[in-house]
Amino acid sequence: MSQPTTTTTATNPAEQRRNSNDSETSTVHDTFTINEPIPLQEVASYREQIREQMPPGVLATRTLSINPYPSKHTDLEAVNSRIMTHQSEKRPIMHYVNWDVNDPECPYNWDSKIRWLYTILVACLVVSAAFGSSVITGNINGVVKSFGCTEEVAILQVSLMVFGFMLGPLLWSPLSELFGRKPVYIIALFIYVIFNIPCAVATNIQTVLVCRFFSGFFASCSLTLAGGSISDLFPTETRGNAIAYFAAAPYAGPVLGPIVGGWISVGTGGWRWIYWVNMIFSGVMWILVCFLPETYHPKLLAARAKRMRKETGDPTYVTVEEEFPVPVSELVQANLVRPFIMLATEPILLLMSLYIAVIYALLYAFFFAYPIVFQGVRGFNDGEVGLTFIGVIIGTFFALMVTPIFEKKFRVVVHQKNGKPDPEDRLPGMMFAAPFIPISLFIFGWTSFPWCHWIGGCISGIPFGFGMVIVYYAANNYIIDCFPRYVTSALAAKTLIRSGSGAAFPLFINQMYARLNNQWASTLLAFISIAILPIPFCFYKWGSSIRARSKSAS
Repeated sequence: MSQPTTTTTATNPAEQRRNSNDSETSTVHDTFTINEPIPLQEVASYREQIREQMPPGVLATRTLSINPYPSKHTDLEAVNSRIMTHQSEKRPIMHYVNWDVNDPECPYNWDSKIRWLYTILVACLVVSAAFGSSVITGNINGVVKSFGCTEEVAILQVSLMVFGFMLGPLLWSPLSELFGRKPVYIIALFIYVIFNIPCAVATNIQTVLVCRFFSGFFASCSLTLAGGSISDLFPTETRGNAIAYFAAAPYAGPVLGPIVGGWISVGTGGWRWIYWVNMIFSGVMWILVCFLPETYHPKLLAARAKRMRKETGDPTYVTVEEEFPVPVSELVQANLVRPFIMLATEPILLLMSLYIAVIYALLYAFFFAYPIVFQGVRGFNDGEVGLTFIGVIIGTFFALMVTPIFEKKFRVVVHQKNGKPDPEDRLPGMMFAAPFIPISLFIFGWTSFPWCHWIGGCISGIPFGFGMVIVYYAANNYIIDCFPRYVTSALAAKTLIRSGSGAAFPLFINQMYARLNNQWASTLLAFISIAILPIPFCFYKWGSSIRARSKSAS
């Protein structure tokens, strides 16, 4: 099948944006010609191919149409950057509604203060969900005393919620594409708030564990949609700094959990108030979500098209998504089938997801290793153990101070390569930060002797927090840039592996430290992080050749 051809007949919209102060008079004319019928099953593929050919400055996902019906010729011409006309042999002329250049209703053009406030709020949503997964570690054995269960069963309070993080995105991602971001946020997070109540009033451990799984399932909506919300607000060239805050949230949130949970346990003497406080925190975040505007571009454009149909009485004003809706089968393929296929066939996705998963798992391992060292060896109480995680938080703040430097260097590379950087240009940050992970583990392990000062173990959290945020930030951007056509599937695959490892590690950390002793257990974890350390260096050197042989990568 021949490739669709693209002919640009006017100036680049990005250039128009710089040269014109009147968004109402700026126009662009782009014609896309497809010279043969397109089978229905190939519509999505052609849609993505044309998106890649769209000139910068035009919201590509809103300004194309493909005729999936048998016809010999289809022309799509933009009369201006807002309304597009589509002529088919068997169909009437349709007017496709799109954003104007510098359109004030487009989220890209909202006031920067509003966009950054929105970014901080959705990052806080991620913090809230991640906080809920670890807050119970402030008194993980409280249920042991209340219900007579084993310590291994008590640890499931953490593992089952993280397991819910793994499965939830398979539902929330496609729902957000069908109904927009805000309705999914509101419904899912409200149910998450409610599931904290039976945890707090439970009379048996089974109730706690079941509700913890569903808490994770519904809370994962934040982990799934926050990145999409940020991408709705910032174009690719200015998205890096916002993504850095998002990258810190899934790791800063769990670290806050034991700090807060430990002092709740000390102050109240029980574990139930931990769940009540978590419900209050998540409830406040839910109230804030209710006041957030919708950011999903197709939904905003659909509202514009509906308004134009009402104002003009002309039913031909539609969005591309309204006339060519994404089939449910395509959503199922993207979220339930393709992630597993890509993991099996794409070494870049598999190994980068594995790297992220190991870092995430080490973080959750710390929630049980820290009490072993600081409580078991040094006699700290629950609240004092929680304070030892402050080092990790300090490290994440240092990471947020450094990420703008890497973003600035990346923009220089973008300029040098005429706006077409390679995905591997995202990896220098990861290569710089990767060694900090094993360094932190060696420090933690070999300062855990009773005769060593406790400050050594606390300091070990600083390089860990610094390394994990920058590694995740760079790796996440690398995956997105490598798989632009299948980014939803790639991120779903990454989330599956990351959350699965985070759920599994807590189940054997206590036994591992008991068998190997504190020093060698931490050293074993350090060796694991050293074993995966060459991954970003290898992809920096050979990533382009690997992508050249891939069916999914750019």
